[in-house]
Amino acid sequence: MMLVACSLLVAAMSTGIPQRGLRIDRSAAAAASKLSFLNYLAGKYLSPNHCKVEFDWGEPQVVGTTVTFYIRFFQRNGSAYPICNKDPLLVEVLAGGGAHKVACSVELGNADPSHANRARVQFTVRRAGPCHVSVLLDTAHVHGSPFRKTFLPDRPDPQKTGFIHHCSSVVCVQDTPHHLFMEPRDKFNNPCIVDSTADPSDDYTVDVVEVSSNRPVPSCFHWESHPETSRIALVLCLNKEGCYEASVSYRGTVLSNGVFHIIVLNRSDAALVQKNVAKKSHYIWYEAKLIAWNCEKVPKPKRVFVYISPKQLTIKEYMLKIIPKRLVTFRLCPSTKFQFKGNNNQAGEPVLVIDDGCQPQVEMVSEERSIIAATFTQYLLKNIGGSETFRDKQEFFYHEVRKLHQKHFHDKLQLKVLRDKILESSVRATKSLNTSDWCKNFEITFLGEQGLDWGGLRREWFELVCSALFDPENQLFHRFKNDKQGLVHPNPRRPSHLKLKHYEYAGRIVGKCLYESALGSSYRQLVKARFSRSFLAQLIGLRVHYKYFEQDDPDLYVSKIKYILENDVEDMELYFTEEEYTSSGKLLRTTDLIPGGSRIRVDNSNKLQYLDALAQYRLATSVREEVEHFLKGLNELIPDNLLCIFDENELELLMCGTGQYSIADFKAHHTVSGFLFDLRKVLDWFWTAVSNFTEEEMARLLQFTTGCSQLPPGGFAELNPKFHISTAHTFGNLPTAHTCFNQLCLPDYDSYEQFERALRLAINEGNEGFGLI
Repeated sequence: MMLVACSLLVAAMSTGIPQRGLRIDRSAAAAASKLSFLNYLAGKYLSPNHCKVEFDWGEPQVVGTTVTFYIRFFQRNGSAYPICNKDPLLVEVLAGGGAHKVACSVELGNADPSHANRARVQFTVRRAGPCHVSVLLDTAHVHGSPFRKTFLPDRPDPQKTGFIHHCSSVVCVQDTPHHLFMEPRDKFNNPCIVDSTADPSDDYTVDVVEVSSNRPVPSCFHWESHPETSRIALVLCLNKEGCYEASVSYRGTVLSNGVFHIIVLNRSDAALVQKNVAKKSHYIWYEAKLIAWNCEKVPKPKRVFVYISPKQLTIKEYMLKIIPKRLVTFRLCPSTKFQFKGNNNQAGEPVLVIDDGCQPQVEMVSEERSIIAATFTQYLLKNIGGSETFRDKQEFFYHEVRKLHQKHFHDKLQLKVLRDKILESSVRATKSLNTSDWCKNFEITFLGEQGLDWGGLRREWFELVCSALFDPENQLFHRFKNDKQGLVHPNPRRPSHLKLKHYEYAGRIVGKCLYESALGSSYRQLVKARFSRSFLAQLIGLRVHYKYFEQDDPDLYVSKIKYILENDVEDMELYFTEEEYTSSGKLLRTTDLIPGGSRIRVDNSNKLQYLDALAQYRLATSVREEVEHFLKGLNELIPDNLLCIFDENELELLMCGTGQYSIADFKAHHTVSGFLFDLRKVLDWFWTAVSNFTEEEMARLLQFTTGCSQLPPGGFAELNPKFHISTAHTFGNLPTAHTCFNQLCLPDYDSYEQFERALRLAINEGNEGFGLI
């Protein structure tokens, strides 16, 4: 009986007899059973062990190459078996040691009768390393499956290859070798193979130019290969102190971070710089002469003093030789850039230009230029963990946050809140919490709802609170441009029931998100908001200027700012004032942008100053109290010296993650479970539907599955747990999700149209609320 049952199943698969949903009479069933039994005895059925796989390439192959292999299908008796789409064939290719699933193209049969039993499979591997190719019929592997193939990385790509622990200024000691390590990567970001016998100078070019003379400096470097770490080292050794510019290229194309400055110090100056950085008292100053301000030469070089501390670089002059006057202060952060020029013709001293992109550019001459720049650079590297790349700064930031709060335990703390009054109830529930309590692991209960918080409820609470705080409809923040793509900014005209304490609470929530993220990917929380660049700049202490209007208030930028920049303003009757109007167009007030602004007319010589003053008023001065209270709450958990190691774009990435979704990234970083043959059809439909999603629909899918609509900074790769797709073992129902495990459960459907309709309905109507099933 068992033999007959087995033969019926095999025959049903091999002859195309329907397995369900078909009514047959008893005589037909008996005839089919007899035929199947005879076929089984004669070996006339598809046999996985008799199928053959032929690979149409030699090994190893290079990533990025489309490769082909063929599967020939045979019956148990050795006869060719004509393959068709009703047969349960499954081809699965896992690259990168089995971590990444590769999409395959499978063509069954051929017009040529001799190839009717052949399937042609093509795929492209982008991850170097071992690749596992599995060919299954139903759940049985064909002969030899799974197969192990090897794919090698491609040649280095200049856009992906760069120096690790990068810094825009490299400090060296005269006549002392200095190693800069480089990690070659191909266009798919695979580490390239470093051959110890190959000479890197065959592919890499290094140009070093002395700034003072503009002369190239040959033979000041050599290469070292480190195959065990897949790295090569550029070893610099310069025998003359001074400043140099370096450019490193691969086959004529400059590397991603291949342009940098080299500051070469003699041994005594190098020891002085190290002493400066190690000092506990930071009263370090050097004399210089100011020769240009805001790109305009000063009539006479002005004697100034440059003060350097771990937080800032300040330029002062002394009135009557005893009264100090601060001219400008630059924050000690990566956005403050140095530019080195040759010796000034008048003073005969080396020139140093300092610019942070928002304050007036300063140009000075000083004999101690190298010491000033080297001290600044060493302080900067110490503050940001030794590298200027975002990834390295992020790791340093998380490490320092954990270190700062290491005495605060991450114990559970229950919070009971109301969903329909999420902000008021959350403020009330956290009103008495101190810093130690804010460092605890919140366990959320929504009053009146069933649900156990294993992480999903906490993530949803963060999402709802951020929406209540930062959604412009709630008026604590507002958009300059009234559309969903506009950036949010503190609202100086908020309703009376929204107090400054709400900004302080908003700062605490953002600080809590950053603290949770520092604890590891399983706790990572993102801020659901798209903040204006000028607001982010103020959080890290940068001065606001008119260029922020282009992103923050694009309508004003196009209608006014750009027009003033590109046209003559002499006849515009503009003054250093800002007029505010009511919604009906009535003049409400006129405010001076600078002291006595109503008497100072705007002309072509001062229009940039006017635009900066306008930006300062509209984007900063009008919301000064709101920003101060936000920072008060934020700094309770995150100190400002850690925030300022990022620029405003990096700060948004740190707090809010990415708002753009890559389907390729999604496909590369997800997991699948369930009976693969049943899931294959629905999974194909899923990727087709997702490929057509808007950003809002992708955000809703993420919110439905993970509890948060935005991704971590590293995209889908940093979701923990991974985005997990599984079968739901139901038919025609709506998809369901388990946000605590980032799991999406997909039922079966009759057609793609039914599937897409159900998925869209689920993510749009079912993305909030928890219940027990």
